[in-house]
Amino acid sequence: MKVLLIQDVDNLGYAGDVKKVAAGYGRNYLLPQNLAVLATPGALKQAETIRRAAEKKRARETEDARAIANQLANLSLVFERRAGETGKLYGSVTSNDIAEAIEAKTEIKVDKRKVALPEPIRSLGQQEVTLKLMMDVSTTINVEVLPEGGILEKQRLEKVDEANKAEAPTETSTDSEAEPEPDDAEKAESVDPEFEE
Repeated sequence: MKVLLIQDVDNLGYAGDVKKVAAGYGRNYLLPQNLAVLATPGALKQAETIRRAAEKKRARETEDARAIANQLANLSLVFERRAGETGKLYGSVTSNDIAEAIEAKTEIKVDKRKVALPEPIRSLGQQEVTLKLMMDVSTTINVEVLPEGGILEKQRLEKVDEANKAEAPTETSTDSEAEPEPDDAEKAESVDPEFEE
């Protein structure tokens, strides 16, 4: 079936585009969600008007999305989950969990559908997750899953590292204040007299 998009649809097209789609996709998703209308002659006359209005709206939204992408760039999220000895989780970290954590940490609301997570995270470790804010605006964040109690352990280890780094410069400065090595003349004077000829 042919439809006229009245809103931008990821992986399909922009508002004002006429697209040929599977009948089930059109009837069950695009039309009920008001993302498209049937491409009738009357609707096609409005295509250019829809396209121009959508371009203006898209320009504003793209600017906003880029600002959000800059704020979220290099964001790190840490989750604690129960896990087995092999590192498999008893449960998972979902795109909804990630969206809620972003909002809790940054006060920026991100739709869970914008979190490009092909499947929930089901093991311990770190991974990069893409946030697809618009069709042409995305950013990545770092997601780390630790075993229960792991956040406290991680904080403790970070404090130990910071303490070690703070002590490191003082150790090197004491080495420079140590007594200098005796030069060759001093070494010659300190030779045991029994061995002299």
